[in-house]
Amino acid sequence: MKGNIKKVVLAYSGGLDTSVILKWLQDKYRCEVVTFTADIGQGEEVSPAKRKALKLGIKPQNIFIEDLREEFVRDFVFPMFRANAVYEGEYLLGTSIARPLISKHLIEIARKTKADAISHGATGKGNDQVRFELGAYALMPDVRIIAPWREWDLLSREKLLRYAERHRIPVDFAKKKGGAPYSMDANLLHVSYEGGILEDPSFEPEESMWRITVSPEKAPARPEHVELEYRSGDIVAVNRKKLSAAKVLAELNRLGGRHGIGRLDMVENRYVGMKSRGCYETPGGTIMLKAHRAIESITLDREVLALKDDLMPRYARMIYNGYWFSPERRLLQSLIDASQAPVNGTVRVKLYKGTVLVSGRASKDSLFDPSIATFEDDKGAYNQADAAGFIRLNALRMRIAARRGRK
Repeated sequence: MKGNIKKVVLAYSGGLDTSVILKWLQDKYRCEVVTFTADIGQGEEVSPAKRKALKLGIKPQNIFIEDLREEFVRDFVFPMFRANAVYEGEYLLGTSIARPLISKHLIEIARKTKADAISHGATGKGNDQVRFELGAYALMPDVRIIAPWREWDLLSREKLLRYAERHRIPVDFAKKKGGAPYSMDANLLHVSYEGGILEDPSFEPEESMWRITVSPEKAPARPEHVELEYRSGDIVAVNRKKLSAAKVLAELNRLGGRHGIGRLDMVENRYVGMKSRGCYETPGGTIMLKAHRAIESITLDREVLALKDDLMPRYARMIYNGYWFSPERRLLQSLIDASQAPVNGTVRVKLYKGTVLVSGRASKDSLFDPSIATFEDDKGAYNQADAAGFIRLNALRMRIAARRGRK
């Protein structure tokens, strides 16, 4: 296989791992390397990628850096939030939802450059190897994939640093001297932290770890109200200002972050079979989830909501496990999106010291009828006597069982 690979597209961040992988691919496979760096909101990590790739001998025409922030939120994050997707009751899937987007563009660049294979820096223990590769196979069934962490013996940070030093690979000095005590991954939806000292699930992270949220204790002493406008299940304006999808999420991150919203510390069950402790910051996503459920509460039928809630855990597992491009996820997405036609209107939320409270919602498509719901005289809009027959019919099977002595 090595001899057949002449060109490979590498998902390249410019960090230690992928810089070592770049050199390793050149040495082991004797192939031309194309680098692809996706800007999905991780910030300062993107800008040095081109400079580092050039230093490692990559031709300028083989360096691809793409701003995918709008596509990420519009085509991946927003559809996921239409489903109110939460994995294992807590995790808002910030890392999981980014991987299919990266796979999509890896394949597009592989086709454009006529590459023989793609490569990624996900470890053989993690979920990301599954997500990258399932996405790639769904889009290019015969694609060849090189996963160095499943081939090489550089299975520790120390070995990676020694390899980098031996091959004169540029490594950030601060990281070389010790670096962060955990692994971090960031995008426009969230920041995740895992590994290192976080591998002890009883360890409480130090306050300095968190990057985009203040601690709830240090958040402003006064609450802040935010108005969100929805159209077909997606937020189109924040505080009456029309924004693109990426700018909506960026603004909610800013607002939520300063009020200490969206921190999470959990032990999750990885697809590969192990438990893993991760810490997450998802301020904008936390606001979006709360607000979306609020607008749905007045615009969707009771049984439609119940069906969505029944399907949500399975939808969330599809994303967590890497099945974004699967036929079942696409089918389920079409059902979810069809339900969102009446999900229009405004939601007002109150942000205060780590909490998001819904303080109002309104919609021209609302199914809420005050004349029926009132505790005052409804003037015959609802016949309370109807409840007696309804209750007796629903109790019939339990009454029969009780008569026969069954409990």
